[in-house]
Order: sequence, then structure tokens, then C-alpha cells
Amino acid sequence: MTPSSPYTDLRVLVTGGSSGIGRATAQRFLDLGARVAVLDRQASGAPEGAEVVTVDLTDRTATALAVDEAAELLGGLDVVVNNAGISAVGDVTANDDAQWARVLSVNVTSMARVSSAALPHLRRSPHAAIVNMSSIAATAGLQERVLYSASKGAVQAMTLAMATDHVREGIRVNCVNPGTVATEFVEKMLAGFPDPVAERAALDARQATGRMVTPQEVAETVVFLASPLNASTTGTSVPVDGGMSGLRARTDPAEPPAAAPTSTK
Repeated sequence: MTPSSPYTDLRVLVTGGSSGIGRATAQRFLDLGARVAVLDRQASGAPEGAEVVTVDLTDRTATALAVDEAAELLGGLDVVVNNAGISAVGDVTANDDAQWARVLSVNVTSMARVSSAALPHLRRSPHAAIVNMSSIAATAGLQERVLYSASKGAVQAMTLAMATDHVREGIRVNCVNPGTVATEFVEKMLAGFPDPVAERAALDARQATGRMVTPQEVAETVVFLASPLNASTTGTSVPVDGGMSGLRARTDPAEPPAAAPTSTK
């Protein structure tokens, strides 16, 4: 690797890489010259050029086998992006025990399953990094998001613990905290509201930029954290949230939202 092309032939595993943020992240790594394997429940939707291993990440044995298969396809692992996740809507009375177990298994425990299986491979890499996908919901109280917020708060705490455990092994662990991202994930969530149009407008408005974040913007931060040139960045949480976590901008209702940047593809 050279400083001008730190991603060339980097071996990257992305969970949930067939849609949304995961697909954008896998595509961005490919564009930068990395070799990518996607772990997902379905193969359709994964970017062209990525290896795809289908797996249910709630199954520990199947997950371990899938990680090993991905490592074999790529010739090892340098980077793991724990992106797979599912939504949950409602206050503390809204979700039953089965829903709590399902969301925590996918959003939290699957990251432990994947990371545990990947560690033997990462320990052999000179550029080992794990990037976990958290959320603004980990640090901001969002209405009707109790279960989802609990899962993402756990991801942020787990990231710090993992970074501490593995820093002396040369394995960096960081997380990204997106705001509301315009993905299929959000589309499915919006469909459950009585007035999806009004809810979409509310989701746009809560970012200081006046619009939801794009998957490509989140992907840029993931690849930044995974870069071999970022050897001293570990145990961090990086917000990509349109200013939601820290800005309190007044918005003129007649003012159009800021335009999303054009794709870097």
C-alpha cells in the first residue's frame, strides 16, 4: 500500500451490505480499490464486484462460518464494518419481549458474533479496524424510539469496550452515529405511520441542514475511520447527522433544505 492509495486491496467485510448504508459503504470501498465481501440475508442488492455470503446474523454458528467464508474469499480480513440493523418504533409500552429480543440480537449481539469470529483474521492484519454503526439515537432522546435507542446506545458503549480490549493488539474500533438517513430502512419505518408524508417532513426538519443524511455521506465517514492512514483513531464516535447532535439552528419554513452533494461514485 502507498499513501496515495491506502485502500488498494484492503480486505473489507460489510454486514447488511445489500441495501442502504451498507450497500453505499461496500460500493465506496470498491470504488477506492478495496476487496469487499458482503454478509446479508439476501444477495440481491449487493454492489457489483463484491463477494456475497448469505447468512442470518442472529445464528452464532452460521455467522462464524460466514465470516470464515468471507475471509477465505478475500484472502483474509483487514476491516469489519458492523452495519446490519433493523428498526423499532414506539414508546416503552409498544414492543413486546420477542421484539426486544429480536432487535437486540440483530442490532447489538450480531456485532459481537461477527467481531468475535473476525478477530483471528484481524489479528493477522497490519491494518485491522472495526467500524460499528451506531446512531444519533444513542445520544439524543428521540420520540417513539425506546427500543431502537437502547440498541444503539449499547453499540456505542460496546465500541468503547472493544477499543479498549484490542488497542494493544493493533485492532482499532470506532463507531459512526448517523442522523436520520434516507434509506429503504427509513421508508419501511415511515410506512407504519398514519401520515408518512408529514413524518418524512419532520425527519427532514430535525437535522439542522433541513434534510435527511444520505447513505453516501455515512459511507465516507466509514471509509475514513477504516483507512490505514488513521492508525491513531480508535475508541471514537463520529456523528454524521446534519448538525442534529450539537446545532440548534432556526429554520425559516419557507427556506428550502440544503441540497445533498452529488455522489462520489
